[in-house]
Amino acid sequence: MPEKVQEKKLHIALVGNPNSGKSSLFNCLTGLNQQVGNFPGVTVDKKTGAAVFAGVPAEIIDLPGSYSLYPKRLDEWVSYKVLVGEDKDIRADVVVTVADASNLKRNLLFCTQIIDLKIPVVVVLTMMDLARQKGIKIDLAALERELGVPVVAVNPRKNKGIAELKKAISLTVQQAYKTPVRDFIDNKSLAEAPVDEVKQHFPQISDYKAIHYLINHESFDLTPAIQETIENIEVKNNFNPTKTQAEEILQRYSRIRHVMQQAVSEPDPLQKSLFTEKLDNVLLHRRWGYLILLAVLFLLFQSVFWLAQHPMDWIELGFAKISEYLSSSLPDNRWTDLLINGVVAGLSGILVFVPQIMILFGLITLLEDSGYMARISFLSDRLMRSVGLNGKSVMPMISGFACAVPAIMSARNIENRKERLLTILITPLMSCSARLPVYTILIALVIPQTYLLGFLSVQGLVMMGLYLLGLVMALIVSYIAKWFIHIKEKSFFILELPTYRSPRWKNVFPTMISKARIFVMDAGKIIMIISLVLWALSSFGPGNTMQNLSQQYEQLKIEPGADLAQLEKEYHTVKLEKSYAGIIGKSLEPVITPLGYDWKIGIALVTSFAAREVFVGTMATLYSVGDDDNSLLLKEKMKAAVRHDGTPVFTLATGLSLMIFYVFAMQCMSTLAVVKRETKSWKWPVIQLIYMTGLAYVMSWVVFELFK
Repeated sequence: MPEKVQEKKLHIALVGNPNSGKSSLFNCLTGLNQQVGNFPGVTVDKKTGAAVFAGVPAEIIDLPGSYSLYPKRLDEWVSYKVLVGEDKDIRADVVVTVADASNLKRNLLFCTQIIDLKIPVVVVLTMMDLARQKGIKIDLAALERELGVPVVAVNPRKNKGIAELKKAISLTVQQAYKTPVRDFIDNKSLAEAPVDEVKQHFPQISDYKAIHYLINHESFDLTPAIQETIENIEVKNNFNPTKTQAEEILQRYSRIRHVMQQAVSEPDPLQKSLFTEKLDNVLLHRRWGYLILLAVLFLLFQSVFWLAQHPMDWIELGFAKISEYLSSSLPDNRWTDLLINGVVAGLSGILVFVPQIMILFGLITLLEDSGYMARISFLSDRLMRSVGLNGKSVMPMISGFACAVPAIMSARNIENRKERLLTILITPLMSCSARLPVYTILIALVIPQTYLLGFLSVQGLVMMGLYLLGLVMALIVSYIAKWFIHIKEKSFFILELPTYRSPRWKNVFPTMISKARIFVMDAGKIIMIISLVLWALSSFGPGNTMQNLSQQYEQLKIEPGADLAQLEKEYHTVKLEKSYAGIIGKSLEPVITPLGYDWKIGIALVTSFAAREVFVGTMATLYSVGDDDNSLLLKEKMKAAVRHDGTPVFTLATGLSLMIFYVFAMQCMSTLAVVKRETKSWKWPVIQLIYMTGLAYVMSWVVFELFK
């Protein structure tokens, strides 16, 4: 190996069509040595990982999926600039091009374009098992001979072919980054004179790269003089980029057909369809497809209740026992109060919802792995278009059921600016996992645990109704908003439906653990901090208020015939009302009383703006501070809560009103921050905050009035 190659770090770019198995290969090559960030200057996810090839340390960059070297989306432009060498921050010594063996003809278009850039390339074939199921046989040696670059077959799921791939990359390294020896097509013939003139200024580039300089030079970082020179070359030679691109694609597919004849044996296309196609006839049926989709969503939310109920009960009971034990074992002082009603109550508000979050993400992972998630986009395209969106908007919206922040970021894949903006504006109306703890505690409080027809949980139906309500309102808002956003662009919906596959069960549990860890570490920190702040706000008041109150009740206790238990209860109630937290809640009470809320709920609405799930931690703290009976579950404490007139706080009307408020309200600072970043303006997050808060208030008031 040349000395210079040994000394330097190898940079490998991983590229390919969407759904070609690129991400699986990246995970296989890098293992746990991965980092996720953003490509410089743009909000597109950048995944990098470390590996070693023939003793040479390497950085692998997983570039966004692309169908060709003619980019349309922002993420495709990122891949394009790296491949044509116009990205100053990221360079690739070797390009590993991933192609789906079961759809080789379509995948070879992108592969052959990269080959003609004359950069070191290794072609990797994935989905070989699926190709065999289709009756496709590929002669790797013949394909390698036709393409003029190394070709390796791999199965990242089973770790097959990885050693051969590493060897092919190592050989490329040892030969000091060997470039393809010949063009796949005669690129110069597409525009001979302008190509020659461009190469006079850039003699080191290939003919095909010269064509891309002619087509996209305005997007390259070139000096004004060079930009003007290329522009003059175009005008002088009447260069037509659209015509040149069309001729190139026709020539490539003509040559690809020849390659397929030489290296690939395919069955008669009139043979019976595969299982995948038969299944799609049912799942994508214009009538049954939608019923099946609703059934899948129904089972998803029913399962979250069925499977998580017992683990949640155990966790909550465990914390109640811990509080009871600490209360009876430790001295009655301020530090004990902080430990039990601040720390333990806060932890309980975090960990009790981990089972539901793990189960929800586990089930979503199974749907993604099986290939059904893409079918949801396909089924929804007609409905989405009627409200100003397209089928690609469905994926961010479905992701919004997990968390609005990554969901809004995933809207970058929507090419049309208007549809992308509408998707960003409505995605927070999807009920994210942070709302799940709020829904769960409120449903348990006011909805009876009964079953329809002996197996349909009423609580599960209400939960599904809340999720569907957010979705329906999102579509209504989008339909109205499309008339006010004046951006005119044509929109196309092109989606590749992945083959149905057996879910990778070994990936499900790590995903569940990862999501639970994120919830506990990220949301948990906020919940704990706010729980401790709330404990302080609930335990202290202005001036000598608390001291005077304590002296007043001590005097009442020594009076003849005093009911000590009743006085103690009154003391803790009044103490909470006179505290800083009580003052904040009381100041909000006139505004929220029409919705059926009291001042404690007002405090929770304020604190949960940091993160929706903080609502439960806030209620746990407020109902724990000053409570002598620490053995009671939070649900029981909230159920027993009464107003001054003796009526219960959490009636059916109040519970439903509060659920509706959390369905529609923008109770998340992180979401507003990411909307500002994605739209590059404070205008849209402010609009979002105003319309969602107003919608939440009005709808909550309507529901309370109907059910009170």
